[in-house]
Amino acid sequence: MPTVDRWLLPDGIEEVLPAEAARTEAARRQLLDLFSRWGYDLVITPHIEYLESLLTGSGHDLELQTFKMIDQLSGRMLGLRADITPQVARIDAHTLGAEGPSRLCYCGSVLHTLPRPLSTSRSLIQLGAELYGDASSASDIEVIALMLETLAASRVEGVHLDIGHVGIYRGLVQAAGLDGAAERALFDALQRKAVDEVHELTSRIEQSSLAAMLCSLAELSGGVEVLERAHVVLDGAPESIMAALDELAEIAQVISRRYPAVPLYFDLAELRGYHYHTGVSFAAFVAGTGQSIAQGGRYDEIGRDFGRARPATGFSTDLRLLVACGQIEGGSREHGIWAPNANQSGLQDKVMQLRRAGERVIVALPGQRDAEAADFGCDRILRFENDGWQVKEISMA
Repeated sequence: MPTVDRWLLPDGIEEVLPAEAARTEAARRQLLDLFSRWGYDLVITPHIEYLESLLTGSGHDLELQTFKMIDQLSGRMLGLRADITPQVARIDAHTLGAEGPSRLCYCGSVLHTLPRPLSTSRSLIQLGAELYGDASSASDIEVIALMLETLAASRVEGVHLDIGHVGIYRGLVQAAGLDGAAERALFDALQRKAVDEVHELTSRIEQSSLAAMLCSLAELSGGVEVLERAHVVLDGAPESIMAALDELAEIAQVISRRYPAVPLYFDLAELRGYHYHTGVSFAAFVAGTGQSIAQGGRYDEIGRDFGRARPATGFSTDLRLLVACGQIEGGSREHGIWAPNANQSGLQDKVMQLRRAGERVIVALPGQRDAEAADFGCDRILRFENDGWQVKEISMA
């Protein structure tokens, strides 16, 4: 029989070793504390659910990313969560049933059947926050601000923010009366910025003004000045589209004032999350990552399939990617106290006292010598002096 390397992991499935694990756990604690200070309550969702629940609302796009299996108890199809957002929407819509706005946050592992573009990992630690029950732009501004605070707390530098609004494209398509196939073709061409294809596809639209507006989306990208240009180019568009532009302008004004060091970029043809977002969408980027480091947007009505439609907006990030791009420090192995392996009076009491005070204390095992303390990251040692146990610096001589 062929030899099996039992230590091998599946492609894209990683283990987290002590140094990275310490930074990741430190980041998790700090960021969940940050969310709490903003009023977001932590929820913990199950790793596995009935498939139809996981693929509800925003989850429809996740079907190919979800591992599936049969429940041996019920015979129903189960899925391993590939995104926590639909689970939190279920909690808000069905389990909690709050009438007013609710703020929820989460942090947990997710599995993907395939890695995301420009990535090799299929195992992520998803961290995010969701705000339900308010349809105003104030909620979108709060969530964007919390995302930027999350990146700042993680000491991620060089962040720039991309903002779009799927309602602009969706409103123009509906006004033009495009069928499903034509809409999908135009959507694909816009995402590739294939201007010639966009012109060809829109040439079939009867209303030339709407055709020109759809064509203009491919070129409406850049700084905040793009919104002023869009008001001119899209003049005469349905009222909902002009309202979307006003919403983007309000968000730009507030975010620019609060975070003047964060460059804002607008792209009215960027339809990230088009199939589940209903309004503003946004993503944060840093140089050298090749993908967004955090992303989110508005996805109203996500709770409809759970019995209660609610306005919703939120963001999420991969905690491991955040730690890799930031400078969060974890519990250091360079600071600790070495305790001898002995049964002398008061030793265990002193060890417990130090641990309760937050110190890292490593007790030597039989056969270990004090000279090994530095190998375990200890810079101090417990010694019995003057009728008591004293913490002493380890001499490097």
